Amino acid sequence: MQKKGSPCWAESCAVTRHGRGATTPYSRHSDFVAMQQAVNSGTRLRFGVFEADLDARELTKLGKLLPMQEQPFQLLAMLLEKPGALVTREQLQASLWPQAVVDFDHGLNKAVSKIRDALGDSAENPRFIQTVARRGYRFLADVTVVNGGPVETATSTTTVAAPQLDSGPASMKIRSLRPAAWTMAALTVALLVAVSWYRYASISRSALPPIRSLAVLPLENLSGDAAQDYFADGMTDELITQLAHIGALRVIARSSVMAYKHVHKPLVEIGRELDVQAVVEGTVFRSGDRVRLSAQLIRVPTDENLWAQSYEGDIRDSLELQSKVAQAVAGQVEATLSLKERSVLGKSKVVNPQAYEAYLKGRYYWNKRTSEGLRKAIAYFRQAIEADPSDAKAYSGLADSYALSGDWEYGLLPPQQAYSQAKGAAAKALALDENLSEAHTSLAFAMDLYGWDWNAAEVEYKRAIELNPNYATAHHWYAWHLLVRGHNDEGIFELRRAEKLDPLSLIISADIADALCIAHLFDESIRQSNKTLEMDPTFSLAHFELGQAFAQKQRYDAAIAALQKAIELSGHRTVFDANLAYVYAVSGRRQTALDLVRDLQGRQDQNPASAANIALVYVGLGNYDEAMNWLNKAFEERFNPSILLRPAFDRLRSDPRFQELRRRVGLSSKE
Repeated sequence: MQKKGSPCWAESCAVTRHGRGATTPYSRHSDFVAMQQAVNSGTRLRFGVFEADLDARELTKLGKLLPMQEQPFQLLAMLLEKPGALVTREQLQASLWPQAVVDFDHGLNKAVSKIRDALGDSAENPRFIQTVARRGYRFLADVTVVNGGPVETATSTTTVAAPQLDSGPASMKIRSLRPAAWTMAALTVALLVAVSWYRYASISRSALPPIRSLAVLPLENLSGDAAQDYFADGMTDELITQLAHIGALRVIARSSVMAYKHVHKPLVEIGRELDVQAVVEGTVFRSGDRVRLSAQLIRVPTDENLWAQSYEGDIRDSLELQSKVAQAVAGQVEATLSLKERSVLGKSKVVNPQAYEAYLKGRYYWNKRTSEGLRKAIAYFRQAIEADPSDAKAYSGLADSYALSGDWEYGLLPPQQAYSQAKGAAAKALALDENLSEAHTSLAFAMDLYGWDWNAAEVEYKRAIELNPNYATAHHWYAWHLLVRGHNDEGIFELRRAEKLDPLSLIISADIADALCIAHLFDESIRQSNKTLEMDPTFSLAHFELGQAFAQKQRYDAAIAALQKAIELSGHRTVFDANLAYVYAVSGRRQTALDLVRDLQGRQDQNPASAANIALVYVGLGNYDEAMNWLNKAFEERFNPSILLRPAFDRLRSDPRFQELRRRVGLSSKE
């Protein structure tokens, strides 16, 4: 399952205007009770630049009233009451169309269309209202409650009357004032201005929205030894991990923030690119066995330094230093911590420097998503385990590397061997730390790819996200779990969440293009692939996804060029060669396709997971019997069934043999 690496909830970053009242954040990880109480009390709800006054039944944009009929407004209110949750068609009908028998579908579609028109939203690429096919709708953006009551104003000012000069000779009185009097008058004016400014600044600061998203920028290595960069990177990674456990915060993943290492950009620009309200930046100085960690929290829109502190200790206690920073940051952003979150932040483990370094290098190569990168990742994770057999994270990383190694995209190991190794490493990670989100994700991924135990995998994914709602990889791979089971809308939504947490992740961006192609949204898939290539023109998977979408658009020359570019960048990976052969086949160049598929069959021993890719070529050639023979062989080898989602297999979907194959891997015809 192409499942790799690391839309999340959209942030409402608008600064509260003076005179509009304070805002209270609504956390998507908490109960809906507070929001429902707010809705029932008739307060205003804010999302982005919009406000909905539920008492007056008015929708405004930046204070400007937008016309909206009663029924669309009631529907919008129901969605705002449960942001992020599915509101079913049945619930909407019961509340808004209780008497409707024939015209419900027409009325609902028309009401949703009117809301989207008012918000400037799109059904194809929604920012606010997502359609969940045949089930209902989901509100995507964050919603804040605007408190009612008298409006506080910051426009009142304190005035000081200037001395009035008498005309004629009496004006000489002014000249006779002593210098001390002039000084006292000037100080009085200055004091009054300062008080007025302080009151204004205090009101302005209180009007700013609470911080609900942040990024930890790469900590700078001050040791003077470039060889110690890995240690500063490791401290960055662990601080991100610590903060990611706070459910009230959206914390950007490591792979995105590391793009800013040694890059000096204005913080406002970084905040805009990562879509965060605050950043943590700092330095690490290591001398022998001593470590000093300095950090500061900065609000991005105002470039305001909210907090700064330095901590010093032994290298083996470096995780404790990071725990202190994480707790301090949580306090500064006024995040309400659950007992479980307090427990996590209060824990600190003694670090084995050799194991830590090997683990970080393992994740670095794992994130490359290449065959050679996976080989190196396995080697480094094994080094970490050898140095520290109690390192649960290293076992989790090893499980992820083995799982991908047997996937049809990489084919380093026979699928059954990959499954055994991955499942064993994940189980060991959980035995060492049952509360490790990464380990639950690793186990779920292995069960999805090769175990086909869909219900058990669902439980593990949900547990992983519960333990760490900011773990982008959990959302990423859970999205593929949903896609394989036929829930395209939900899968794409989870991928967008992962992208929000890891906005610069190449693999997540490429997988969004893949999912859009699976959903037959080919133009959107092409745009997404181009977005990935803007981040890195040398990322071969993005060229592959581009070629796949071009093929479905019957733009065969463009598809061939994109796939050849993928091969040029990464070598003759079976998945690239097979898709190129498929395009040759469907574009009428049968002999070239036959030559390529025979070559693939001849080097099958080099790629033990190639059977399903070979089947895809035979679909393009129109030889469905041979395609099914190779798919059955893939089944016997314990293949990753996500390949069956490819639009190229659409020609086989009505074939009873194809449907039976899906049933054997535990997927019903409806999934």
